[in-house]
Amino acid sequence: MAEDNSKIIGMDREKFRMFMGKYGIGVILLIMMVFISVMEPSFRSTSNMINVATQVSINAMIAYGMCLAITTEGIDLSVGAQLALVSCVLGQLISGRGWNIGAAIIIALIVSTVWGFINGFLVSKFNMFPFVVTLSTQLIIRGFAQLISGGQAIPITDTAFKSIYSAKIGPIPFPILVLILATLLMYTLLHWTKFGRYVFAVGDNMQAAIASGVSIIKTKTAVYAISGLLAGIAGVIFTAKTASAQSNIGIGYETDAVAACVLGGTSFAGGVATVPGVLMGIFIIGFIYNGMNLIGIDSYYQSMTKGAVIIGAVLLDMVMNKKNS
Repeated sequence: MAEDNSKIIGMDREKFRMFMGKYGIGVILLIMMVFISVMEPSFRSTSNMINVATQVSINAMIAYGMCLAITTEGIDLSVGAQLALVSCVLGQLISGRGWNIGAAIIIALIVSTVWGFINGFLVSKFNMFPFVVTLSTQLIIRGFAQLISGGQAIPITDTAFKSIYSAKIGPIPFPILVLILATLLMYTLLHWTKFGRYVFAVGDNMQAAIASGVSIIKTKTAVYAISGLLAGIAGVIFTAKTASAQSNIGIGYETDAVAACVLGGTSFAGGVATVPGVLMGIFIIGFIYNGMNLIGIDSYYQSMTKGAVIIGAVLLDMVMNKKNS
């Protein structure tokens, strides 16, 4: 009897393609967790899971903003520099000038949001390439951070500020609560609001979006402003974690954000993204770092593994979502 090539592991090929296209990232996450747990039993401990979730809360803020940008066929390479700028603004206002913590955080977040607004305005109003715009503003923003800090680390000894990272509500660290809230808000914004539909429409077919009355300038400017705000929140959490404001932090964070988005199914062609997918992508990146540290694998292998996982995820997405010509 001829072998039935229309089935894969007992499932119809088309159903398998649809299943992996929808749940593939979850399958990858589950396999990775099982594999690392076998290699290092301490990985699956509750304390370690909480530790990973607390650490990835910073990357999650940046990844959600990156997701919005990529969904509109853009990219935001300035997020790491914005994180550093917020850190330096906080250090200067809290330690240098003795400002109230709440006021300092608000000013710092306004600064990062304004830079995001500038990115979005340049991209949408003048039809400039997002890669070029955000790469350029990345240099400018980090230059401002260095100017504000004088190129030196600024210690922040305020206990209340440091508790932003260390405080717990019950057994749950505060950064995890911020992650949960941000995830719910981003899910609602992207999947349940008119703005979210506009974001998908702009990324899927800009001309059709314009014909439907969608304002490209308003939508893209808002997208990059939100990305700036989220990078600012990440900067607040990171600075509270280190209790020090520095201009050289956040380098490479945009790479992790892009990786999380790609792993989560966000398409560089625009118009395709899911917040749960990005969240799982974030945790995959976090588990790669955490698991390899626990197993004792050298740090340079971590980057190599992360790159290989990204390539694998892209190939899986291309295969599973390939359309018949």
